[in-house]
Amino acid sequence: MIYSLVPASVLIINLIINWESLRKYGFSEKNLDVKKRIPVRYNHFILAATLYFIVDMTWGLLYEHKEISALFPIIYSLTVFYFLFMLLTMLTWTRYIVAYLNKGGLRTAVLLYGVWTMFGLGVVCLMLNRFFHFMFTYNEAHEYIGETGRNVSFLLQIAFYAVISVYMLYVAHKSTGRQRIRYQAVAVTSIVLGVFLIFQILNGFLPSYAMGLMFGICLVHSYVQSGEKKQKEIHDHIASVMAEDYEAIFYIEIDSGEYLLFSKSQKYQSINAKALGKDFFKEAMESIDDCVFPEDREYAKSFYDKETMLKNIDGKRSFSFKYRVIVNDEPRFFLFTVMRDHGSQYLIFYEKDIEDELNAEKAQKENQKKTITFGQIAESLASNYDVIYYVDMTNSSYIGYVANNIYGQLQISKSGEDFFGDASSNIPNIIYELDIDIVSEYINKDNMISSLEIHKDHSIDYRLMADGKPRYTRMTARKASDGEHIIIGVEDIDAEVQREKQQLSALRNEKELARRDELTGIKNKTAYKELEASVQGNIDNGMDYLDFALIVCDANNLKKINDTLGHAAGDEYIKASARLLCDIFVHSPVFRVGGDEFVVFLRGSDYLSRHELMDKLHGEVLENNKTGSGVVLAAGMSEYNPETDRFVSDIFERADKKMYEDKQRLKSLK
Repeated sequence: MIYSLVPASVLIINLIINWESLRKYGFSEKNLDVKKRIPVRYNHFILAATLYFIVDMTWGLLYEHKEISALFPIIYSLTVFYFLFMLLTMLTWTRYIVAYLNKGGLRTAVLLYGVWTMFGLGVVCLMLNRFFHFMFTYNEAHEYIGETGRNVSFLLQIAFYAVISVYMLYVAHKSTGRQRIRYQAVAVTSIVLGVFLIFQILNGFLPSYAMGLMFGICLVHSYVQSGEKKQKEIHDHIASVMAEDYEAIFYIEIDSGEYLLFSKSQKYQSINAKALGKDFFKEAMESIDDCVFPEDREYAKSFYDKETMLKNIDGKRSFSFKYRVIVNDEPRFFLFTVMRDHGSQYLIFYEKDIEDELNAEKAQKENQKKTITFGQIAESLASNYDVIYYVDMTNSSYIGYVANNIYGQLQISKSGEDFFGDASSNIPNIIYELDIDIVSEYINKDNMISSLEIHKDHSIDYRLMADGKPRYTRMTARKASDGEHIIIGVEDIDAEVQREKQQLSALRNEKELARRDELTGIKNKTAYKELEASVQGNIDNGMDYLDFALIVCDANNLKKINDTLGHAAGDEYIKASARLLCDIFVHSPVFRVGGDEFVVFLRGSDYLSRHELMDKLHGEVLENNKTGSGVVLAAGMSEYNPETDRFVSDIFERADKKMYEDKQRLKSLK
């Protein structure tokens, strides 16, 4: 009775957590594509596990009454089914994994042939066991006895589960994101099944494999089934919100190219586009020749290379392009937009028929009244603008103008019914990412009206994306004399801003020269004192400063060179010393803080390689000291310890002390 409680309990749990899957997907694979087979294959595994639980539970109940002779044939048959359904769980689990991976190839073939072979041999062995008893037997007291074949069968299954586990861990290692976690869960489930089979070998009268199946099923339910359900809910949410407004929406995994397609549009169904769900980028390229207007095909192909598409959305919320698609033998303009799903490894790609919108906009421009008085516009212009918008504040309708010649004559470039709505929609596509929020706030209708109640005009400087680069732009809003319109001018001020930057750069260069050592060209003592003050300020304020070290160096023999060869030779010696330090400590600033004294502020990669770089410096100095040619620098290094160091000067003094020790060592080698 106690034995039966375990399979009975896990049977109930199994049916509770998998009932929805069993009811929804059933067991038939007929006419199903590869992805839809996955839940059906999993249901096969759940069914095999359920049958195993039932047999294991029933065997446990009847075995307690084995002394009743009439029950023995049933007990014996249940034992056969016990082994049979155990093999069936391995078979259905492997078939589920193969469907889930959907990879094909040699590895998949080996797994399938291997599991079918083991299953077939197991069935044959169970049939022959009636006569040869190498799997199991019962003695005269109807007591179960496991034979050698039973252990061999279990060991082969354990080995097979180990192979599956290793393979799934390899696949998980090659995967990313949520998919990696799911593959790892499948691998761990296989490990669990193998481990509990080991327990089953050790004690045949414990329902170990039943517990292993339950642990595995719970793992798959928690990390695979639930994860995919959540992902499907995301897809359904996207579809429900956007499918009504777009012809088609694609949810694309970037690494593999696999995708899900959402479309309720009859118009999209008429397009001869290839949509297998395997590789979005490849299938899109293959579909262009069949469904894109001939004159636009080469243009369309330029967007569907994976690397190009990722580059186009790099640093942007979305990227859009348009071309003509053949719908019912007629070309129609479609707008295509791609965006990354919140920084994940997925892209959302949606397409919309905009032919009617373009035609309506064209008709509106053609029918636009040409009797608008430009006096109201002219009175608000303090300078020339690149684009001017004339906005009706009562209903937000607008007309856009551009100057078409050097005399400032205006022509209509764009019009619409909702200036503020259209502007808000365009801001993410044309405004530099860091300026989106301030422009959105400026374009807000209520904010603009409030500002113009206080001020005669209201301006904002921001960056507009042009040819992939930000350009500085100024937008100025003013009230028209009738009080019912606002005139908004947009001007390119990039050249003005660039001139200001050049002036600032020139000023910085002047300041930089004041911090350069005139003889060597490296930083001077003033620059070092500024750096020391900055670092000391961070330490005083309790900030976690970056790891750094100071190297103090002193050029040996400078006085002798000045006395014997002259100061010109001494200057060359100092320059050579600076070059040596700069060549070795490439990524760290070098300062000349005295006549023959230098300081190196070690940071970044130089700090990480500080010991190797110091060894390199000592090696070159020792060689120069030995040969009597080249510079000889005594050097000492000390590292910043945030636990004990409170002053930069303490670090300098430690390094200076080590430098003097090195100087004495060099003198002793002569």
